[in-house]
Amino acid sequence: MSISARTIPAFLAATFAGFLASAVAQTVDSDAEQLAPLTITALRAADAATPVPFATTTVDAATLRRSPNLSVDGALRGIAGFSLFRRTDSLVAHPTAQGVSLRGLGPSGASRSLILLDGVPLNDPFGGWVAWSKVPRESLAAIELVPGAGGTAWGNAALGGVIQLFTESPETPRQRFVARAGSFNTWDVEAQLAAPVGTGSAQFLGRSFSTHGYFTVAPERRGPIDTPAASRARWGTLRFRQPFGDSDHTVATLTVRRFAEDRANGTPYQQNTTDESFASVALDSRVSAAFRWNATAYAQGQSFTSTFSSVNAIRTAETPAANQFDVPATALGAAWVGEWSPDHNALTTFGIDARDVRGETREESAFSNGVFTRERYAGGRQTIAGAFVMHSRTLAPDLRLALGVRADTWRESDGHRRDYLEGAPAGDERFPSRRGEALSPSAGLSYDVSENLRLHAAAQHAFRRPTLNELYRPFRVGNVITDANPALRTETVTSGELGLTFTQHSLTLDATAFWNELRDAVGNVTIAQGPGTFPGIGFVPAGGEGRRRLNLDRTRVRGLSLSGEYTVSDALSFHASYLYNDAIVTRASVAPHLAGLRLAQVPRHTASAGFDFAFRRVTLSPRVRYLGAQYEDDQNTLRLAPATVVDVSLTATLTSHLEFFATAENLFDERIETGRSSDNLFNLGTPRLLLFGLRLTY
Repeated sequence: MSISARTIPAFLAATFAGFLASAVAQTVDSDAEQLAPLTITALRAADAATPVPFATTTVDAATLRRSPNLSVDGALRGIAGFSLFRRTDSLVAHPTAQGVSLRGLGPSGASRSLILLDGVPLNDPFGGWVAWSKVPRESLAAIELVPGAGGTAWGNAALGGVIQLFTESPETPRQRFVARAGSFNTWDVEAQLAAPVGTGSAQFLGRSFSTHGYFTVAPERRGPIDTPAASRARWGTLRFRQPFGDSDHTVATLTVRRFAEDRANGTPYQQNTTDESFASVALDSRVSAAFRWNATAYAQGQSFTSTFSSVNAIRTAETPAANQFDVPATALGAAWVGEWSPDHNALTTFGIDARDVRGETREESAFSNGVFTRERYAGGRQTIAGAFVMHSRTLAPDLRLALGVRADTWRESDGHRRDYLEGAPAGDERFPSRRGEALSPSAGLSYDVSENLRLHAAAQHAFRRPTLNELYRPFRVGNVITDANPALRTETVTSGELGLTFTQHSLTLDATAFWNELRDAVGNVTIAQGPGTFPGIGFVPAGGEGRRRLNLDRTRVRGLSLSGEYTVSDALSFHASYLYNDAIVTRASVAPHLAGLRLAQVPRHTASAGFDFAFRRVTLSPRVRYLGAQYEDDQNTLRLAPATVVDVSLTATLTSHLEFFATAENLFDERIETGRSSDNLFNLGTPRLLLFGLRLTY
């Protein structure tokens, strides 16, 4: 099943024209009240139920549970502006490839978007990737996406936008048990328990997941050495919520989490594990009707291991290439945010936050005569702190202004790289400490043209410091070897967007044109072709590539985002979204030949459409996703074909507390190319995945 790239824009244009025609045909109800969206991430406010001049998308719990996808990141792919690095979700993807890209601005494992779980960064402290397996899929209350904004409120790593996931409150007296099983010997059990404890409440969330996985190497090149990419994850979270004082104006929430995961990555030798301990405490206090504040402090400690190999051309044997036997990392963070709202016409949020990360990769390489002959210890420390203020004000009954500014300071220290050859010291590099500052202003206007039509315009300047992984850790995937670069400069982006929202009765249409000028983008630039030995990279085998992390002077990402929702009745609703993305390198002094080429891993066209149909006790939710062609490499020589994927879920209410559900991902078993090597070995994404389950809620 395939659709040409030209067909998709025409199809979506026809869809939105149909939606608009339906709206025009309806009679306008002058008494209908248009409710303002609940937007709390863009302004970093606890409850800012006012229009904001930034494009936002909110996914509620019911929509998430109807999703045909097993993983949360898979469910979010129903939003065209959300994409994953290498087109594959967290079901079997290597953790370092679980990057998030909003509107094509972050096509790398490091994620140029900040992902938050209950206000705390979910991005890996060492590498910036996102461990979606930690997210409680069944206990999420909502997810909020703010592409192209959030840098002023949240600072570093929010360069491409912010995604915030909200867990149901411990005070919600809801018990939930979910069990599912299906293809590839996949088993998933998730539980939520809540109960009052004195004047407060306690909540337990837990999950156990495992799958034997599927083969990721395309069948035409698959050999005896290839095995399914399996994964297994277990975690448990305890949360306690305790009000203080007679009027309960201050509430404390304590969260403790343990997480463990192990994955098989497609051959017998290639495995990885993650182990994490996490704790946070949050305070929320309403001092008066006009002023409230919240504070959060958290600590995270984790260890990561991963092994890599080189596979021969006929895929009958593998040779160990690297053993990343330990990557210890810690993150400490704290934030305080105040909100001042003297009336419904104005809101000011202001605050300070800081995050301190330490990490080191400890790995073996240069396998010879049955043993690794080289050891490397590389890492450092990164501290970033900032302060911000944002003000939103109604200038006229139909016009609202938002202004903000943020100042950050950062410091990197203890950068080091120590090498040992056969146990003897072979190099000890100490990188000088570095420090700098960053300013992140933003501004926007929201204008209600009529009760049905709202326009918005916004601009921001944001930054991202490279992760410790990008600065200090070289790595190898197959025969592609990438060198680190401790001299990487800060990424900055100037972003702008202009959008409109049309709402009439049960119809909502959104259109946003966006533009991003990204400076000093960190890219994996190809500098060598194997076979041969190259400085800083070492030996690159035949068919392999040597790459180095380098700053590209300018890249430009611009495009158009469209989305629409139409509720015909309580039983039937439609939704669709489309993203056109023109992402190119405009200047690269380190590799001038890249100018004019498309950014790797960014398709020009992505689209999604589906509907929810309820008949008596059964709800059917099919979805079609289109993934446009994209390039695997910076040279634009390794093209990944487009794919059209059909997912579907069916939910049947058996009793007031019990549901049966069945899901099918990639129902027609479409070939989804997720990777391609220079010798034309393709990796593939999720094939047909069928799951059946029960959900008990009371």
